[in-house]
Amino acid sequence: MIFKCAACFAASLFLAGLSGAEEVLRIGHFPNVTHAQGMVAHQLSRQGKGWFEERLGKDVKIEWMVFNAGPSAMEAMLAGAVDITYVGPNPALNAFSKSRGRDIRILSGSADGAAALVFNPDLKIDKPGDFKGKKIGTPQLGNTQDVACRAWLIKNGMKVSLSGGDAYVIPTANPDQLPLFKSGKLDAVWTVEPWVTRLEKDANAKVFLEQKDAVTTVLVTNVKNLEGRRDLVKKFWQAHRELTDWIKANPEKAQDLVHKEIEDLTGGKCDKAMVVDSWKRLILTNDVNKEGLQEFMDYAYECGFIKRKTDISKIFADFK
Repeated sequence: MIFKCAACFAASLFLAGLSGAEEVLRIGHFPNVTHAQGMVAHQLSRQGKGWFEERLGKDVKIEWMVFNAGPSAMEAMLAGAVDITYVGPNPALNAFSKSRGRDIRILSGSADGAAALVFNPDLKIDKPGDFKGKKIGTPQLGNTQDVACRAWLIKNGMKVSLSGGDAYVIPTANPDQLPLFKSGKLDAVWTVEPWVTRLEKDANAKVFLEQKDAVTTVLVTNVKNLEGRRDLVKKFWQAHRELTDWIKANPEKAQDLVHKEIEDLTGGKCDKAMVVDSWKRLILTNDVNKEGLQEFMDYAYECGFIKRKTDISKIFADFK
């Protein structure tokens, strides 16, 4: 029976190939302004005006997947559940290190900046040392802002472990940060847009530190996908670069699409002004800041997220 089923499955794949069945490309992103390309393209797909669909051809079907933070996205990629995803640099670098450089490749830059550490002004925090004993929320354990927060605290003389230390770094999903901040269960938050602006507007949070030009989002795939479907991945890469340029040339239209996508993903109303204000901190780019990525890798090592120093030169895909 097993052999018969296997034969039937193989035959069905053969027939599907003959019939010109669609090739599926599963794309991931987060519900963040810092994932503007993914948010814009996802919304255009909903409207039947798919950016990637138009450029990859009618035989390619785009399936969208939404994640709350990078570690979850990279787990899905390593498991083969997603083909290409927008993600923060640290989870991508961590996955690359864990695979000893055999998997995960960065295709392109996507966004820099738009990340910040905000705090409750009632606490009268004036210098880094004032965060000692404070509870600081980050989007997820091991995500880019979580690692950046821990590394910054360590650089400023504090001992920080994965579960405690001189300051308490508490992984907290972005949507949950506002109520916890308002209730005093979080003293500060290190996160990305639009959540930074949301905390400023709705909870009177004050910015202590901005990552104005740090790498925030990159576009990644795995080696199996890159080697097995290189031409298709290259087409996606080119379409991503064109989308970045279009968004930079049409910021108001892009903000409208991002705003609508946030509402569709959350099932609720979102203040358009929050998207517009958060956009001011965003730097969209197709370039990859290799020095900045190496710095993130060093941070991850210092914080104990990776066990060995890793050469990241092989992580960059090259289509030239």
